[in-house]
Amino acid sequence: MSFTGTQQKCKACEKTVYAVELLSADGVGYHKSCFKCTHCKSRLQLSSYSSMEGVLYCKPHFEQLFKESGSFNKNFQSRM
Repeated sequence: MSFTGTQQKCKACEKTVYAVELLSADGVGYHKSCFKCTHCKSRLQLSSYSSMEGVLYCKPHFEQLFKESGSFNKNFQSRM
C-alpha cells in the first residue's frame, strides 16, 4: 500500500514538507526550521512575523528596513 497525497514544497529550501513539520504562512508552506527572518536568520513564529511581497522578516527588522525607507505602510502584511 502506498501513501498518496500532495507533496508540498517548502518555499525556502524547495524540499518536501510533511504535515508534522509544516508551517503555513500567507498561504505558503515552510519547514519549521526554514521559517526565518530574511535579514537576521532568526527563527520566526506565526504569531509574530511580517512579510512583504512574500519575503519574511522579524518585526524589528521589518520596521527598521521599511519604516526608514518610507514604504512601511505600502503593501505589507503583518501578523500580531
